[in-house]
Amino acid sequence: MGVAVANPSAEAVLIAGAAGLAAGAMSMAAGEYVSVSSQSDIEGADIAREAQALRETPAEEEAELASIWESRGLSPATAALVARELTEADALGAHVRDELGLSEVHSANPLQAAFASGLTFTLAGAVPMVAALVSPAETVAVVVTVTTLLALAVLGALGAWAGGAKLLRPTLRVVFWGGAAMAVTAAIGKLFGVAV
Repeated sequence: MGVAVANPSAEAVLIAGAAGLAAGAMSMAAGEYVSVSSQSDIEGADIAREAQALRETPAEEEAELASIWESRGLSPATAALVARELTEADALGAHVRDELGLSEVHSANPLQAAFASGLTFTLAGAVPMVAALVSPAETVAVVVTVTTLLALAVLGALGAWAGGAKLLRPTLRVVFWGGAAMAVTAAIGKLFGVAV
């Protein structure tokens, strides 16, 4: 948006758009990789601490597991029985699942997360760039703004729909914050006459 305001030529938009797209995709992918890797490291450390506690204080850990089941509505006797059977079957697995709230199903792969984030950024970021390239120079800012806001609305609605939420609030949230980001970059581009 800042590029279109500062220098609306197709060449300037293409160069800045491609550079911004590459930098943004790499930034999103790297950030996602670091975030998921860090979460995985934390989970691994939590599991190691739980394994150590099971070795050092097994009775206390079983009592802790029983109290978890009791807090879920089981009677003390039934909770103790469940804790005993889970401990005998797979003590660490039971504590990882019931105490830490972790499971293999929820464990994310850092490379997959990074790829998905980078690809999503690239595809979504291509929308305003293509809009800028196909619009006349004198209307590029308006075309990019409208196209991007519409794309944000579609993405917000798709995200809400995929998550089973009502559509309006999430869609408006995505459009608002995307519009705010565009307004800031446009203001900087206009103020300094440079592409942001």
